[in-house]
Amino acid sequence: MANSLTVENVDAAYGAVRVLEGVSLRVGGGETVVLLGTNGNGKSTLMKCVMGIVRPRSGRITAEIDGATHELVGRTTEQIVDLGIALVPEGRRLFPRLTVEENLLLGAFRPKARATLKSNLAFCFECFPRLAERRRQLAGSMSGGEQQMLALGRALMLDPRIILIDEPSVGLAPILVSRTIDKIKELKDRFQLTVLMAEQNFPQALRIADRGYVIVHGQIAFEGRSSDELNNNELIRKFYLGL
Repeated sequence: MANSLTVENVDAAYGAVRVLEGVSLRVGGGETVVLLGTNGNGKSTLMKCVMGIVRPRSGRITAEIDGATHELVGRTTEQIVDLGIALVPEGRRLFPRLTVEENLLLGAFRPKARATLKSNLAFCFECFPRLAERRRQLAGSMSGGEQQMLALGRALMLDPRIILIDEPSVGLAPILVSRTIDKIKELKDRFQLTVLMAEQNFPQALRIADRGYVIVHGQIAFEGRSSDELNNNELIRKFYLGL
């Protein structure tokens, strides 16, 4: 069954500081949709609204998962995770003093994921052989690229239907950015995941995007109905791609 995410007219703020204004977007079943924009424009805040970490001041966020529609606003983060929505946060947010394997096991938080814990763990080690090699190593002692693999693996341990990925390129060397983006596409295709990815590295994001949105000062400034439409938009080429 298709798993989709819909955001409708969402406003959000931190105290008196307004961050999102009238944001609407949709991620259809099996799509990879990118939310493009530079730092400080509201990408991470929107991710936090979806996950229940920040409560919108107004608007609706709904997810269709395995044929059932769920209103997310008003639910706790734990309840949203239990539905099968996973977040790979900006900066990875691992437990640095726990081992690779312990971090992965903590990803199997929801009851449905615990039932398939062993097979999901084996799959993570198959997808990321470096994690298998370093399963006893402390997460905090790993390189940035290895930590990003671990963050992706931890999200997969949730057995998700929808996955949100916030700024996967941050802090990585260019070659590792490319490998990480390729791995996201591989995982999405293999498991037919629905993916919303926030990213400021436009060229890399556009390589795997089905379509996307550009967010500027907390508002959707442009919706591209395909990666080509995004890539060929004059404003994007001028201000974000430097062409």
